[in-house]
Amino acid sequence: MPEKQVAPVISNLEDFEHNLPGYLSSESPVAVLLDYDGTLAPIADNPAKTKMPVELEAILHKIAKHPKVFLAVISGRGLKDVQKQVNIDGITYAGNHGLEIEYPDGSRHDYELPTEIQKNYTEMVRELKEKVEKNGAWVEDKKVSLTYHYRDTPVALKDQQKQLASEICTKFGFRANQAHEAIEAKPPVNWNKGEAALYILKQKFGDNWSQKVSVVFAGDDTTDEDAMRVLRGLGRSFRISADAQIQTYADFRLPKQAVMTDLLKWIANVYVS
Repeated sequence: MPEKQVAPVISNLEDFEHNLPGYLSSESPVAVLLDYDGTLAPIADNPAKTKMPVELEAILHKIAKHPKVFLAVISGRGLKDVQKQVNIDGITYAGNHGLEIEYPDGSRHDYELPTEIQKNYTEMVRELKEKVEKNGAWVEDKKVSLTYHYRDTPVALKDQQKQLASEICTKFGFRANQAHEAIEAKPPVNWNKGEAALYILKQKFGDNWSQKVSVVFAGDDTTDEDAMRVLRGLGRSFRISADAQIQTYADFRLPKQAVMTDLLKWIANVYVS
């Protein structure tokens, strides 16, 4: 079982090349698995306002077309929402932390929640809306998981509302995870971004995928740590965080979202140029 660490930092394109010489080869395929919010796009005060930086988006489109690059976006957003935000055809998308997966050919894998959990979810949404959807806070209902956003709540009220929201989620049996100015409620099932990443890799490359393909994973949040943990020793993962002392399962830390453009350039330099 891997342990969390203070990961070495990578700040620019030269650092990728210096720290990972030979990890990527134009002769071999690479699977690039990426989170969206805070990773491909900077965090915005409202999820509807996020946008990928122009240069990053252009490079992402380029590498997505390469036959040796397999690209998947694994997001906490609902599936249709993340597809709309990224808007690249021919790649794999996973929404709701991997509970919904859609492949380039339109086929899907949906994690079927038990009836009791579905019922609890409906009740949880109702109670959250009734008790804590106020003072600028709101509930993003993604049908199988939800995000309680409190970024715009006055500072004096934040802790109280956040605490109550967490208690309501826990009461209905859901896991309340801290995110950026938000609480993410996930169903009590053994499925997360890590399980989704492994499932996607096995579906594409077979059970012995780790011998066939190099894997690059990047994310910025606690929910991304599930993928970083299962990929430890099998791929290379990158945690985006300004906190120099953050404990992570990732192999490396990127100090800001803007370094993601360099990560994609590092991949493009091997496969595209």
